[in-house]
Order: sequence, then C-alpha cells, then structure tokens
Amino acid sequence: MESMFRWSVGLLVMLLLAFSGAYVVAGRGAPPRLVITKPEKFVGQAGALEVTAEAPRARFSTLTVTLEQNGKSTPIFTLTGPTNPANPAVTVSSVDANHLRITRPIGKRDLADLQQGPATIVVTASRPTFLNLRTLSSRATKDFQVRLEPPRIAVLSTKHYINHGGSEMVVYKATPADVASGVRVGDAEYPGFPAAGAGVQGDPTLKIAFFALLHDQPLNTRIQAFARDEAGNEAKADFVDNVFEKPFKKSRIVLDDKFINRVVPEIIEHSPELKMTAPAEGSPEMLQAFLRINGELRTINAGQISALAARTAPTRLWDGPFVQLGNSQVEASFADHRTYTYGGKEVDQQVHLGFDLAVTEHVPVHAANSGVVVNASWLGIYGNCVVIDHGMGVQTLYGHLMSFDVSVGDKVARGQQIGRTDSTGLAGGDHLHFTQLVGGRMVTPVEWWDPHWITDRVERKLREAGKGEQSGSQAR
Repeated sequence: MESMFRWSVGLLVMLLLAFSGAYVVAGRGAPPRLVITKPEKFVGQAGALEVTAEAPRARFSTLTVTLEQNGKSTPIFTLTGPTNPANPAVTVSSVDANHLRITRPIGKRDLADLQQGPATIVVTASRPTFLNLRTLSSRATKDFQVRLEPPRIAVLSTKHYINHGGSEMVVYKATPADVASGVRVGDAEYPGFPAAGAGVQGDPTLKIAFFALLHDQPLNTRIQAFARDEAGNEAKADFVDNVFEKPFKKSRIVLDDKFINRVVPEIIEHSPELKMTAPAEGSPEMLQAFLRINGELRTINAGQISALAARTAPTRLWDGPFVQLGNSQVEASFADHRTYTYGGKEVDQQVHLGFDLAVTEHVPVHAANSGVVVNASWLGIYGNCVVIDHGMGVQTLYGHLMSFDVSVGDKVARGQQIGRTDSTGLAGGDHLHFTQLVGGRMVTPVEWWDPHWITDRVERKLREAGKGEQSGSQAR
C-alpha cells in the first residue's frame, strides 16, 4: 500500500514537472508578428489600410484593428474565423501558410467619423501555443495624418492657345506651396516648377508649367491645371482658351536591301535591350530585324527619352528663341505619318516625331539654346545622340550624329558646337534629327524657333506674373 502511494506521488510529480516544462516551452514561442504597410503618411477622402499578420499556420485567437483619433477608438476589423472578416469591406487573403494580409478602405468616404488631424492605427493579435497551454499576444501601431481639405489652385496667366502637337505655358498659384501641381492633358501630367526658377521672385505658391497637346491626343482632350496633396485630395481648373488643329504630312519610304543591311547590324550591336543577334546579310530575317528596330526599339527609345525628363533642372536655363540648324533644309517634319514598303508591299507604319534637317555631310551641330547635357551616347534608332536639358521640363534632342563635342553634365551655351551630323542609327543619309521635348514627350519645335511665340507665350506671362507679385507685395 505504501509503495502504491509513493508510486502515485512520483507519477504526480512527474506529470507536474512535465506540465511545467511544457508551459515554460509554450511561453518561449514567438507572438504574432504584425506589419502595418498602409496608410503611409496621409489619408484623405480616400485611403487604404494594409496589415500583414504572421503566426504558425496563420492561426490566431484574436486579430483586431482599430482607428484611434481624438480619444475615440473605432473598430475597423475583427477576425471571426481563419479567413472570414466580420466587415464585408475588408479583404483577407493568405499570403502563404503563415501569413494573412488584411486590406480595407479607410478614407473619409468609408469612415464617416474620420476628422482632420492626427490619427493612429492599432493592431492587436494573439495566438495559441503548444497544446493551447498559453496565449501569446502582440500589438503594433502607426501614426498618420488625415487631410480632408483639398488644396487650392488659381490660374493667373491669360491667353492660352495650343496647337495640336504643340506646347504652351501657364502661370498659376497652388496652395499650400508644397503640394504636387502642374497640368494634366488627358492621362499625361506635366509638373509645375516654382516661378522663382524663372526669375519671378516672391510668393512660393506661384508656379510655372510647360505642357503639350500630343500629336496622337484628340483635340478635345481635357486640359486642366491641378494641385494634389499627399492624401490624394485634388483641386482642378480649366484654363485653355482654344485648341488649333494642325495638319500632319504623310509620306512613303521605300526600303531596299542596301539600306537594311547597312543600318540593322550596327543598331543591333548597340542595342542589347533587343536581345538579338544580327541576321546574315541578305537573309529574309533581315527585314524582320528591321521591323523590330523600327517598332519595338523605337518604343523602348521613347521610354528612355521620357525618363531623362526626371533629370530636368527646376530653373529656367534658356533664354530667347531656340535656333534651327543653320542653312538647313527640312527633309521631314514633325508627326509625319510614314508608310514603309519593301518589294512593292506595305510592311510597316510609324510616326516621325521630329525634324530632319540637312545641309551637307558632317556639318557642325550647335546647341539650340543654353542648358546642361543629360545624354551624349548611342540611343537606339537615333544613333549617336545628344539630349540637352533647358530646365523646367524643356529639353532638346539631336540624333544621327557622327561625333560628340560634349559630355553628360556639361553646361552649354546657345550656339555652342555639340557634335557633327552623320547617318548613325536609323538614318537614310547624313542629316540631323532634331526634336523638342516637354516633360519627356516629343513636340513640334516650330514654336520654339519662333521669336514671337517665345515673347507672347512665355516672356509676356512671366513679365505679368512679376508685376502681379510686386503689386501684391506693396498691398501687403
């Protein structure tokens, strides 16, 4: 009997020790890991919540999200099952075996009690441990700002007329001064720059934007000045007085083997982005290689040129009208619609976005206006190519060059030699391909060559803005 008692006591002690060990081991497990990805900094009329929660096999005892503001706590999510939220506005998805992602809208449109000012997202979660002996909990928070009042925008300049494929400039005020602003033409956005960068000192809310109506955008494309804060609140203003249609030419280009065999191998050699090797000379594949260059590489190059706009200076680096290549003949104009034929059959169609200017062979090429060189290298169909930034989104491109007399980063003056003409890239003969760029997009340079256009569309508006600032300063 005594031995039985001792055996029972021993077994009880062993069970207690085992339970204690299991309890201690369970307590050493990791609590749920919580990451609040959104909101980032601001929420406005619209906003999003994104939370990732991690636990073994994505098993949670509790998982809740609340929004705290002005001493009030508002539940915005509660997990009632492994993947079923109580709120139908919430989306819960499995990232993998151990992670859940919770998303839901949290802007003013979705949370009526949301107020202007600071707010906090609070996430709490718990999970069961080994044998459900304990519960491990964690908490994460993220502060953000609620902005419900939209910025303000007011167009100050007057007489805004734009040609199809051409450019314009607008002077406006965007308040507060730090909001993103500019001009939206359809889906294309052109950023505004502080007017101080163009010599108009004073009010930091005063901005300038150059913009364009692209050759392939409809004449009735919506053009608006905009101001947008980080919470997504936006103010807009219509301001264009009139839009004018400009006829674009059509031409036919006859391809032959001599031309294709000359240009294709060199372009492929300089264009690793095509991931192809040059076909044998005279082979049927040579025409297909040309068509890839004329289409696919042309599109890639347009993206590369557009990316250079990010390197524009916030100040105006140029002055006066831009200068056309001296004594040059126009061989092709802006937005010419080209039909390519080979062996009497149509094989391709493309739009030529620039001016082809020819003089004689290897003539000096000069900068059309002052600025900073942002490209001086081979650039696909344009061959040896220089791009000059003139500030505030305005740039010029010089293609098919033989040589470079400048390097990236060089400051150049109007009329300074930057290279010589040739037929590098996709060129049928020695000439300069010249393109004007606004916001990385190709526009006709005719206006920029015109002293009257520069005086009326740019200088007049800057002068009037400067006078307005002086009057405003005196009034204050």
